[in-house]
Amino acid sequence: MNKLDRPTKDPLELLDELESVLGIGAYPMNWPLGTGFQFRGVFDRLSKEVHLFEFGAGGAYRVPVEIGSLSDPVIAERMDADELKKLAEEMEMLDHAGAQFSAAEVRAGQITPVFFGSARNNFGVQLLLDGFLKYAEPPRPRTSNGVVIPVDKNVFSGFIFKIQANMDPRHRDRIAFLRVCSGVFTRDMTAVHPRSGKTIRLSNAAKLFGRDRETIDEAYAGDIVGFVGQSLLGIGDTLTEDPGIVYEEIPRFPPECFSLLSNPNPSKFKRFREGVDQLLREGVVQEFQPRNSSTQIPVLAAVGPLQFEVFQYRLESEYGAEVRLEQTEWKFVRWVHPSVDLRTVTSEVLPTGSMLADDAQGQAVILFPGEWALNYFVQKRPAVLLGTVPFENGHER
Repeated sequence: MNKLDRPTKDPLELLDELESVLGIGAYPMNWPLGTGFQFRGVFDRLSKEVHLFEFGAGGAYRVPVEIGSLSDPVIAERMDADELKKLAEEMEMLDHAGAQFSAAEVRAGQITPVFFGSARNNFGVQLLLDGFLKYAEPPRPRTSNGVVIPVDKNVFSGFIFKIQANMDPRHRDRIAFLRVCSGVFTRDMTAVHPRSGKTIRLSNAAKLFGRDRETIDEAYAGDIVGFVGQSLLGIGDTLTEDPGIVYEEIPRFPPECFSLLSNPNPSKFKRFREGVDQLLREGVVQEFQPRNSSTQIPVLAAVGPLQFEVFQYRLESEYGAEVRLEQTEWKFVRWVHPSVDLRTVTSEVLPTGSMLADDAQGQAVILFPGEWALNYFVQKRPAVLLGTVPFENGHER
């Protein structure tokens, strides 16, 4: 739980929201002492120690921290009686009503440890990293075409799980992050890219932590490697020395929010388009192009509205492009099976407010304004096969 240095919901509300959304238990490993301007530090529930910090220079360095027990005179001097009383009441409530900590349940995915802190002040980050190292499991094998690939297999393989654009604004670079799944990665080695069938040289490999970046020469199963400037790579791609290894793609979630994207300043269209293309490659936001529409303004789609705000902010701040986002009435998107003759899916047969469009790969989709319109279309046009994610080789990915 980040940004405790700003006004937040009550920590108990945050835990309840986490449990209800993820459907698992939550165990606070530490507990915040105040929030916003009153945020003082955290109480470590397992070690029974208090970590008190001083506000620093925006994360430029690790802030001074005092650590001690509640009976420590130095700690007691910085905490008043009301703070100590409130902490005691909250701990008693959590111990009796909250989830109990179990490392086995954490590894089974039944409970998630929760840490509180303020990354802006570089406080609480180290506690999170230490906890992750202590309780995380070793790298697990992944499956390729129904076959488990062991992590100690002597063939290098890995998959791309994230793409970050504009990591260095001076060079507009783009980094594809790969998780090594088996074997050993060595810088400048060659690997097969199964999606394209090409063999590529894996140079410009880097290890990143925050703003720090350093060249990496070797990496093993579980390590993360960033490749700079590999425009061929996309999220979910496999890189391997064995062309027969193709890892199952990362789960996709159908978007639920849609906005029209436009550039109000034609003189900056090139900069606008460059920024849009770069950010779309990250995979957080999707773009759909309307078919048979009077307007060819692209439609952006995301799982949540916050992603639109981040997208717009980054276009304006990182690329200097003016952006106009206009909310739409669409709520659902469904991919049309490639076997469907799109001439049968015309505006006359679509429910009111629905629209036919194409995704970035040219697959047809239908945007629906609500659940009723979606169900009505499915009922009236059962021959039109729809999917919640794109189709590949006739099947949903």
